[in-house]
Amino acid sequence: MFEVGDTVCYPLHGIGTIQSIEKTEVLGRIETCYLIHLHNTRMTAMLPVETAESLGLRKTITPKECEKLFEYFKTAEPCIGNSNWNQRYRENMDKLKTGDPKGIVDVILCLGKRNTMRPLSSGEGKMLSNAKSILFTEIATVLNIGIDEVETRFK
Repeated sequence: MFEVGDTVCYPLHGIGTIQSIEKTEVLGRIETCYLIHLHNTRMTAMLPVETAESLGLRKTITPKECEKLFEYFKTAEPCIGNSNWNQRYRENMDKLKTGDPKGIVDVILCLGKRNTMRPLSSGEGKMLSNAKSILFTEIATVLNIGIDEVETRFK
């Protein structure tokens, strides 16, 4: 269970801070929910405590894990992915939905490689931008550095 003030990562939305834990009525049931202020979008999300883990809510990564991601990015072979854009999009979306930072790096590598071969579709371009935003914001927050510095380390 998370506590008020914890910085967490919510898949597809990025990092946020737990503002409060409240009891609220959801579909006729009283649920205990996390109220999370999301940093990227400045929105507030409400997630039931009971399902937060299955939705992928997790603590942010550690500085050591950030360094491992930088190393993984440098050494991993970018997959080109499925030639069918629809299937490739679903595979990449599945990786993003897990919230696993290594999976997000895989999406960045895959789409980045495809983008050098030919321009991405608007959907895949948006996905690449979103993946970078989510991951780079988390790393910048954890390491207390600017997004520009994170972007430089991922080149």
